[in-house]
Amino acid sequence: MDTIGFIGAYDKTDLLLNLSKILTIMGNKVLMVDTTINQKAKYIVPFINPTTSYVTNFEDIDIAVGFRNLQEIKNYLGGNEEIEYDIMLVDVDTIERMNEFKIEEAQKNFFVTAFDLYSLKKGMEILINVQEPISLTKILFSKEVFKEDDDYLNFLSSGYKVNWNEYKIYFPLENGDQSVLMENQKIAKIRFKRLSTQYKDGLSLIVQEILKNVSESNIRKAIKLIEKGV
Repeated sequence: MDTIGFIGAYDKTDLLLNLSKILTIMGNKVLMVDTTINQKAKYIVPFINPTTSYVTNFEDIDIAVGFRNLQEIKNYLGGNEEIEYDIMLVDVDTIERMNEFKIEEAQKNFFVTAFDLYSLKKGMEILINVQEPISLTKILFSKEVFKEDDDYLNFLSSGYKVNWNEYKIYFPLENGDQSVLMENQKIAKIRFKRLSTQYKDGLSLIVQEILKNVSESNIRKAIKLIEKGV
């Protein structure tokens, strides 16, 4: 099982649901883990009588909420030493959960942020406590792409044990995508039809980073299938 970490204080739930949908359509068995303080997945993913911690299935994606570490998930699923997933996406916003889920050992890690001060500085609170060097790819949500914003992020993290990959992935904030994501939440569906081309391009780039041996054209085909309502 490949573990992929998504680190940061910025809201990542819809992003991970959309990524999970693409990965699932492409034949992967996916576990999405919400370890965050707010546990947004508990409120937007349908589940009857949620308990403190549970695993539910939504659009062929298994979603785990409320667990402190991977062993607790294994115990919930029956105690098997290995759980049968191809990919586990972990949403993390504290150093404690980073350590408990051993995110530093993940196959790939992303740092997700917007450029408001809360997202930046709260995200830095996580990174400042990282004890071993970690390689991170930036996923940046921004109205416009300014080199100064990226430089400021590098400045805030200077001296931390973070190795930033040169490759960055940008998501726009002003193309109506937020309205589409909110509508998806209301109808309890993962739909791509009205998402902007830029947003879908960003999803495709992240999937390429996760699935190194899969062509871009195959990822595009999966996105097209989701657009058609598969």
